[in-house]
Amino acid sequence: MGCFSFAHFRRVVTILRFWNFTENNEEVELRIDGEIIDDGCAWIYEWFGIPVSSPNAFRTALDEHKGKDITVWIDSWGGDTTAAAGIYNALKEHDGKITVKIDGKAVSAGSVIAMAGDEIKISPLGIMMIHNPWSGVRGEAKDMRHMAEVLDEVKETIVNAYQIKTGRPRSEISKMMDEETWMSPNKALSEGFVDEILYVDPGQEPIENSFMFSRVAIQNSASLALQRFIEQYNQLKPPEPESPVELVAEGEEVAAAGEPDKTLLAARQETPVEIYQQQIMINRRKEKC
Repeated sequence: MGCFSFAHFRRVVTILRFWNFTENNEEVELRIDGEIIDDGCAWIYEWFGIPVSSPNAFRTALDEHKGKDITVWIDSWGGDTTAAAGIYNALKEHDGKITVKIDGKAVSAGSVIAMAGDEIKISPLGIMMIHNPWSGVRGEAKDMRHMAEVLDEVKETIVNAYQIKTGRPRSEISKMMDEETWMSPNKALSEGFVDEILYVDPGQEPIENSFMFSRVAIQNSASLALQRFIEQYNQLKPPEPESPVELVAEGEEVAAAGEPDKTLLAARQETPVEIYQQQIMINRRKEKC
C-alpha cells in the first residue's frame, strides 16, 4: 500500500533534499546522504523536516547541469526501490560522465543508484550491501501469495542493474541477495561492484579487511601453544619416586609399608593442572625445610 498525499493537510515547509549539488566550473558534485523516498511519500518527510526528495524533483535539478560531468557521492542506507530506479534512470540518461564515489555506505536501494556510474569508486572505509526487496501486506492468503510474486518480479529488476555492472550470472547475484551480502571495499572490487578503491596508490599492497582471518594461522597458533604447554609440563613433572607413594587425605597418616590403609585415596589419573599444583606444594615444603 502506497503513501497518500493530502495536499490540504500540508503546511508550508522548506523542502529538505537528500541530495545536494555543488557546481565548480564544468564539473558538478552531487551528494546523496539520506533516505531515498518515492514521490508519493516525500511530503510526510517534508512535514517533519526530515531531509528528503522525490525522483521527480531530482530529475528537475539534474536537468540544470546538462552536458557536465558529475561526481556522485553516496552515503545512504537506501529506501524505496522504485525511487532508486527513478534516480538510477536519471543518472543513466545524463549526457555527461557519471563518477560514483561511495563515501560511507551504499546499502540496499543506495547500492542500486551506485550502479548508474560510468565509474564506481569506494572509500577504504566504505561498505556496500545488497539484499532482497521486502514489503508489507495484509489480507487473505491469496493476497500474501500475490505479494510474494510481486517481490520476485521486483527482485528481477534489481538484478538487472547489478548484472549490467558486474557481468556476473543472474543466479550468483540472486544468491548474494538471498544471503544479504555485505561487501567491504576488497570484496566489492573482487565481485565487480566497484572499479576502484579510493586513496590507494598504484602498486600499493591490497587492503586487508579488518575481519579477515586465516583458519590455518589459528590452527598453527593453537598447535604451537599446545607444544609450549607440553614442554613446560614436562619440566614441572616431578621425578618418579623410588618406592610407590600414595596420596592421603589432608590430616590423615600414611600407613606403614606393606600395610595399605583403606583411608588412602583411590588411585586415579591426575590432570596436568593437578600435577602442577602438587609440584608447587612440594617446592613450598622444601623451602620451609
